[in-house]
Parts: sequence; structure tokens; C-alpha cells
Amino acid sequence: MAHGIEAQELATYRQLLADYDPGLTAIAALDRSGGDWAVSVEDLWSASNAPASFGRGRKLWDTLLQVLRQELCGNEGIRAQFQEYSKNPSSAPLLTGLIVTVTTTAGLPIDPAIATIVVLYLVKIGLNVFCEYTEPST
Repeated sequence: MAHGIEAQELATYRQLLADYDPGLTAIAALDRSGGDWAVSVEDLWSASNAPASFGRGRKLWDTLLQVLRQELCGNEGIRAQFQEYSKNPSSAPLLTGLIVTVTTTAGLPIDPAIATIVVLYLVKIGLNVFCEYTEPST
């Protein structure tokens, strides 16, 4: 799976999310971490929650993706939103709409900046790839 986000991609998203404060917070976290998804989420989580609530490393990121997979992969409405955005990746309203949907659909108290990082990750690798790759073995 994708290990990080490139500087050029960050610059593009910084422009798209210029009017969305949680998006700018997410971009700043990704900037500080050198584009590392897991480190960025952990830093944002630590800033708004008790830092000791999770151990260091990828555990928070992996757990977050596992929980979100259950909510996102079977939801045809969300799949349609991702497809719509992929057809028009320069649309700030479609991108912020995806972020808001992920923030509210998960049924978890996810900070919108953390949801932004998750959405940028899913946009980069593709929701279908994510859902197939992370499908539990039966």
C-alpha cells in the first residue's frame, strides 16, 4: 500500500482545501511527518486525545483503517462519492464532501483533520483497492 504522500500532491490538496480548516490541519501534519500517513494521524490524535491512550507505531493507523473498512467498503453511497470525486479530482466541494461523509459515517468520534488524512490516503490508493487488499481472510 502507499507509504506516503508526495510534496506535489500535498501542494495540490493544500490549494483544494484552502477554505477547509481541518484539511489545512491535515496537510500541515502530513508536511511535518514527511508525508507519512500513520505518523500524521498519530500526531493529530495525540494533540486532541490523551497521548498515552495508544502505543507508538502503526497500531493506531492500522486499527483506524480496520474500523473504517467495516463502515466504508460495504456502503454503496460512499463508493459512489469516491467514484464521483475520481472523475473530477480538482473539485474542492467533492473532496470536502467526502471528508465530511467519512467523518460522520464512521460512527466514531473522528476529528475532521484525521478523516482528511484517511480520505487523501483512500483517494491515492483507491477505495476499491483498499477494500480488496484489506478484506479479512475467511
